[in-house]
Amino acid sequence: MLTLFHHPMFAACRFVRLAFGEYGEELALIEEKPWLRRKEFLALNPACTLPVLLAEGDFPIVGASVIAEYLDETRGVLKRDKRLFAENSFERAEIRRICDWYLTKTESEVTRHIVRERVLKPHMPAENGGGSPDSAAIRAARANIKQHMKYTNWLAGTRNWLAGTRLTYADLAAAATLSALDYLGEIDWRDYPAAREWYTRVKSRPAFRPLLTDRIRGLAPVSHYADLDF
Repeated sequence: MLTLFHHPMFAACRFVRLAFGEYGEELALIEEKPWLRRKEFLALNPACTLPVLLAEGDFPIVGASVIAEYLDETRGVLKRDKRLFAENSFERAEIRRICDWYLTKTESEVTRHIVRERVLKPHMPAENGGGSPDSAAIRAARANIKQHMKYTNWLAGTRNWLAGTRLTYADLAAAATLSALDYLGEIDWRDYPAAREWYTRVKSRPAFRPLLTDRIRGLAPVSHYADLDF
């Protein structure tokens, strides 16, 4: 069994878990607190970032996009119509673009700040950056949520799946990112009906079930988080 060093509220880690779940691959999960900079973890990834996959032979593969490419090359190419990438180069480019939108742009403008302030800082030692949440950072991130949700609503309303006619890495990247915000009750889905219908379809897939059981100590999810019909 492969091993994934992850944090349950990091969108990039959730994305990798969903991708392996779609291919029916089980992962041994090790929750990592990268701010502690454990020497054993630094030996695997000197950048001390997540996720890190220990692949065959315990070879470390670092980063969500790198892991996704590895997964496609070792599993996806054998899945034909269930492949999470596309055969066509232009379709693959669109999948990569949307993945980058959520795992990089949404992450840098919204998710990273909300998660850091509401989830991480209360449990981090002061010497590692812990302390009281920064209300200004939270307000700024919340102001950015609407634009990202409007874009998601547009994609979901004009396409069957976010990158085209079938489920791809693009949907998993978006769902991984939005699910972390949804856990914290940061999204008002009533304002985005097409995005809500799309998210319900993704959320109902078997690969999503492990994420719906995630719980953060001292921070329960919003009441509809695990509800498939919300």
